[in-house]
Amino acid sequence: MLVIRNTGRGGWSDGATTSLGICCGLFVHATLSALGISIILLKTAWAFSLLKYAGAAYLIWLGVNSWRQAATKTQIQTTTDLDTIADHFQIARSLREGFLSNVLNPKTILFYMAFLPQFIDPTRAPLSQSLFIAFIHFCIGMIYQCGLAAMVTKAKRLIKGGTAGRILNTLCGTVLIYIGVRLATVK
Repeated sequence: MLVIRNTGRGGWSDGATTSLGICCGLFVHATLSALGISIILLKTAWAFSLLKYAGAAYLIWLGVNSWRQAATKTQIQTTTDLDTIADHFQIARSLREGFLSNVLNPKTILFYMAFLPQFIDPTRAPLSQSLFIAFIHFCIGMIYQCGLAAMVTKAKRLIKGGTAGRILNTLCGTVLIYIGVRLATVK
């Protein structure tokens, strides 16, 4: 949802950069998993809860920002000039949003704790193996999410309307808030 929202905000570059941030977060999870820090987080309920609530709050914050954009950025949404939309792309913001949405996601930690050990050869260095698997996941994620950003960019060109942009921001915001609330309330 974040890639879709950011692509709508700043074009393909915004979506692809957000994807890069998300996928870079995979290396953090692979490293933590290989070093065993993830086990500490999973075994320490308060640390895991803190991470879970931080991730939920971040998703809700992103969703509220989408709602605000839907309500206030009518100039960006009504333009048919895609260069004007691309002017709102900020590389640091997109990288940060993508990276934090992944690193603060406790479900990604659980995934890496359950997934990676199955593919680690105990006779070889676990960190290099984990990073290699994260690299494969990185490549797959980038291809998928950049393709998604390309489709959203193409759809935006076809729609070219303020109402459609506001609806997209509202829907993306609603889904992000729902996921954040769900994350905070799941036990």
